[in-house]
Amino acid sequence: MSLLQITHLVKSYPAPGGGLHQVVNVPAFALGAGEQLAMRGESGSGKTTFLNLIAGILAADSGSIQLAGQELTSLGEARRDRLRAGTIGYIFQTFNLLQGHTVLENVLLGMAFGPGADRARAAALLQRMGLADKHDHYPRQLSTGQQQRVAVARALANQPKLVLADEPTGNLDRRNAREALQLIRETCRESGAALLLVSHDERVLAQFEQMQDFTHFNRAVTGATA
Repeated sequence: MSLLQITHLVKSYPAPGGGLHQVVNVPAFALGAGEQLAMRGESGSGKTTFLNLIAGILAADSGSIQLAGQELTSLGEARRDRLRAGTIGYIFQTFNLLQGHTVLENVLLGMAFGPGADRARAAALLQRMGLADKHDHYPRQLSTGQQQRVAVARALANQPKLVLADEPTGNLDRRNAREALQLIRETCRESGAALLLVSHDERVLAQFEQMQDFTHFNRAVTGATA
C-alpha cells in the first residue's frame, strides 16, 4: 500500500468575475514509503496548492487523500493539524522561520506540535546540518543557506513519514542549492522518509531518478494561481 494515495482531488477558488476557478484536479497520484519524487511545476501551475492540500493546510473541495492509512479529507482542522505534525515535514521556499526565536527554538517549536520538544534530537539535527555553533543565533544573523538548513532540520524534527519541499532551493545560489538538495535527500534516506519535491529548476530536477511533470497529474484549467 502506498504511503500517499490521492484520488479525484479537486480544489477551486472564487474567480474575480464570479464563479469558480479550478486550481487542482488530480484524478490519481501515489507515492510509496521512502520514495523520492521530483515534480516539475511552473509558477502558476497549482503545485503549492497541491502540496498544501496534502499537508492539510488547505481543505479539498472533494476527493480523497490517504496518508499513512488515514483519510485526511474527512478530518476536522484540529485533527488535520495533529496528523500533519506527526507525519509530514514541510520545507517552504521562504523558509518560514520565526524571526523572534533562536535557531534551536525554531526547531523545538516545530516539535511542540508533535510528540513534544526533544532538545537532544534538535541539537543532533542542527549538528547534522552543520549548525552546531548556531543554536543561539537568530535567523536574521544567518546566511540564506544556513536559514535553509534550519528549515530542513525543523521539517525533520518529528521524524515524518513524508517530507514536502516547495521550491526549496529557489532562494539559494547554485552552490548552496546543490548542497541543500543533497542534504535534504540524504537526511530523508537516513530517516526513511518519502520526499515529494516540486521545482521549476531543471538543474534540481535532473538530480532525481524519478521526475514527473505536475501537468501530467493535474487536469485543472490552466492559469492556476499557486
